[in-house]
Amino acid sequence: MLLAQTHLLNGTRTKVNFKKVLGPLWVSVIFFLVALVILSAFRLGFVIWQADRVSTIHDFLSIMINGLRIDTSSLCYLFLPPILVTLLCYNINKGQALLQHFLMFWYTSSIALLVYLEVITPTFILEYDLRPNRLLIEYLIYPKEVFSMLWTGYKLEIFISLSMLSLTIITTIKLFKLSWIAKADTRIKYKVCISIVLVITLILGARSSLGHRPLNPAMVSFSTDHLLNDLTLNSSYSAAFAIKQMSLENPSSKYYGKMNQNKIIELVRQNTLSDIKDFSDDTFPTRAIRHASYSGKPKNLVILLQESLGARYVGHLGGLPLTPNLDKLMSQGWNFTNLYATGTRSVRGIEAVITGFTPTPSRSVVKLDKSQRNFFTIASLLKQSGYHTQFVYGGESHFDNMKSFFLGNGFSDIVDLDNFAKVDFEGSWGASDEDLYDQAHIEFEQLQKQNQPFFSLVFTSSNHSPFDYPDGKISPYDKEKNTRNNAAKYSDFALGQFIKKAKSSSYWQDTVFLVVADHDSRVAGASLVPIEHFRIPGVIFGEDIEVKSDNRLVSQIDLAPTLLSLIGIGGSTPMLGHDLTQYIPISKQRAMMQYDKNFAYMTSKDVTVLQPHKKARAFNYVEKKLIETTVSTDMSERAKAHVLFGSLAYQKQWYQ
Repeated sequence: MLLAQTHLLNGTRTKVNFKKVLGPLWVSVIFFLVALVILSAFRLGFVIWQADRVSTIHDFLSIMINGLRIDTSSLCYLFLPPILVTLLCYNINKGQALLQHFLMFWYTSSIALLVYLEVITPTFILEYDLRPNRLLIEYLIYPKEVFSMLWTGYKLEIFISLSMLSLTIITTIKLFKLSWIAKADTRIKYKVCISIVLVITLILGARSSLGHRPLNPAMVSFSTDHLLNDLTLNSSYSAAFAIKQMSLENPSSKYYGKMNQNKIIELVRQNTLSDIKDFSDDTFPTRAIRHASYSGKPKNLVILLQESLGARYVGHLGGLPLTPNLDKLMSQGWNFTNLYATGTRSVRGIEAVITGFTPTPSRSVVKLDKSQRNFFTIASLLKQSGYHTQFVYGGESHFDNMKSFFLGNGFSDIVDLDNFAKVDFEGSWGASDEDLYDQAHIEFEQLQKQNQPFFSLVFTSSNHSPFDYPDGKISPYDKEKNTRNNAAKYSDFALGQFIKKAKSSSYWQDTVFLVVADHDSRVAGASLVPIEHFRIPGVIFGEDIEVKSDNRLVSQIDLAPTLLSLIGIGGSTPMLGHDLTQYIPISKQRAMMQYDKNFAYMTSKDVTVLQPHKKARAFNYVEKKLIETTVSTDMSERAKAHVLFGSLAYQKQWYQ
């Protein structure tokens, strides 16, 4: 019996029996601890089984400690409903018989499910090198085929799983009966206090974070080995998270209507620069051989992705005089004056610049489940070519699932706030852009000394609400300090400081640089798609980059193939973007923009807009305004094919 000494009263030591104080809550405490031990024990077993991949103490501790966090969060979610019901009966002292049956069913079912999913995990890992995830859920759609497959090839596994399930149910029922206490021997005021504390604890435990977002797999990802990151989870959490992700992945055809799959492939292929003979693999229908325009020693590649920097903040593009350093770069490099972002979120910009993927009405592939590994990125191609691939960010890299996506798709090195050598100013989103560039410079110098070709994506954050930046760095454009304009000006100042260092560095002559925005800030307008708010700056520069102003219509998805061409890396890729080192006929110049559920396909002549469950509409884009005109069947089909392609390629996993 669990007893605790609490206080002395008239010289007599008073003892509290926590089992009687908690009453029907006691069984929840027991099962919470039992479930925690079960999940930890299975995880330890899997770590021992995979000891050749869990090769360091750091790996082991990361898996076990973060795993405990995941388990606690999972169980808080799982136990919250029965505990809320229990608290109701606990405070009114009624309904104990009904409560007993409910809790026995809930906890028996829950423990059985937890154990069952862990028991089948080794088989799943052997097959897919992952914990049970969306594949498990998708298989449930085809019970006949799946059960037939299991019975044919997995009889022993079925026997073990069912045996463990039966044993778990029997043991759980016995444990429940031993732990059950019908009534609590506690005053009502203490019951209320216990109830409040318990509910708050469960909510905080479920979130497992005091930040903007609750715990998610990205927060506990630490390795380029996807299995190690998966071992940190438990299989129930992995499956539940997959269900949540699947609910957010409506295909484009649900919004814009269907089109024959072969027609989609035909139309998107036609708009590339590749000949039909270059598409040789029907398994990956947009994969084609690309040849680099540069044939010398492969160069390093650095992409400086600018947070929320629309053309309206860039003097060289007719915007406010906030970016003198970028303006100077644009006059010294290959400057794109007619470049358009694919969306309005950072992860959409990352999607376009790093993968060349077309936008969809769904969330960015950075956050979707099926694209967390084996999804094409320029990092994966460059890693195969011997490059060190790196992401440098001043904040926490798990934000927006970036860390998980990058580690699963070619990035071998994540450098975020915790890894910075020095931080002079830390704002709401992490280290200032100056600190970011200082760290990036350190990384590049070290890699250059090692004679290691490298690709680095450097993502700024100072130009983000609430616009924190250090004092005394700029002459403010606005009187109030923390404004969008002042933050943009500071971010440009930090860029200028970095460029000065880079030009005198050991890596300058061997590196191609791109400065590009992820998107504009606060994209809004009365138009179906506010086209002007998708216009962003972009400039490629470096030792051997030709100085020119490029007025062609360019999309963010064109940048990745262009950069690979400039650094001398060819190969087979699934990207639909153009290599801008080549001649692009006006008929094939286009930009694609996703604005919530509206999709715009822009050419030099017009803009076709697709809306959910409506007919296509066409516009002339004149003086930053959309003037409606007659819809072209050819253009509406091209637009529809491109917006449907993304979802189709994602669902069928063509983009590898």
